[in-house]
Amino acid sequence: MKRAAALALAVPAGLALWLLASPAAAQQFSREQDIGELRLGQRVLVDDGSCPAGQIKEISGAQMTTSGVLRTRKCVPRLGSKQKR
Repeated sequence: MKRAAALALAVPAGLALWLLASPAAAQQFSREQDIGELRLGQRVLVDDGSCPAGQIKEISGAQMTTSGVLRTRKCVPRLGSKQKR
């Protein structure tokens, strides 16, 4: 009986962790024009070479306006090193 109770707790906990971790993986594009529709609060990375070395452009849906979602752009530190091959 203890095993069934542990399984009944483990499955929802695992599902909750998976749902929380899924949005953490940011989408990355090579051109800003490829983004399309951006939702409020959504963040995407654009590697178009417009930011200094070691940084990447982050575009986020910052504010809801009457014409749609207002985008903000800023350079943020690149996570991980870019390797030459």
